[in-house]
Amino acid sequence: MRILIAEDDPVLADGLTRSLRGSEYAVDCVNDGAAADHALSTQTYDLAIIDLGLPRIEGFEVIKRLRRRSATPPVLILTARDALQERVRGLDLGADDYLTKPFQLLELEARVRALIRRGSAGGNALITNGRLKLDSTGRCATVDDQALDLSARELGVLEVLMTRSGRVVSKDQLAEKLYGWGDEVGANAIEVCVHRLRKKIEPFGVVIRTVRGLGYLMDKSAA
Repeated sequence: MRILIAEDDPVLADGLTRSLRGSEYAVDCVNDGAAADHALSTQTYDLAIIDLGLPRIEGFEVIKRLRRRSATPPVLILTARDALQERVRGLDLGADDYLTKPFQLLELEARVRALIRRGSAGGNALITNGRLKLDSTGRCATVDDQALDLSARELGVLEVLMTRSGRVVSKDQLAEKLYGWGDEVGANAIEVCVHRLRKKIEPFGVVIRTVRGLGYLMDKSAA
């Protein structure tokens, strides 16, 4: 899961980024509305956390432009403005929830989980391939209803490959989904993660093939 934070307070932005990365989310962080608008127009996110009082382009306009592009990621507004009309305006423009500053990180994390669950429910939260099932909302994978012991990165790789089953997925596409801009991605990090995932799922008839020079492909199971 990849999240964009648009917040111009460096202390708050750093705290949010650390907290969400600690929960195994890939996080990108920008400090003005123009950068947020650019990121949202060029990258795919599972959630955007947007401060209304952003420099260059205000948060309201960032949300308006996002929805004008028919983009669907949930939006959580952060605001120091507690006037009812401000909150209503944000929700009318397409935001899904809001938090008034100051707030507790535990509450923000709970709202993040709820919004991501809501966003997943709008698509296909349960993905299957033969005996393998992935609950993208509950963040767990099972075979014959027995849970697999997968790391957060392995779950992320599995989700991308399963949602694009039968199609080639490049290493860059996997890295984009799993890592934020500031994360160090070793040359072999994706290969190692795919290798570990293979060992855990291929005994159950789910095959990940390497397509030389292009990436990886998960075969569609006939079972």
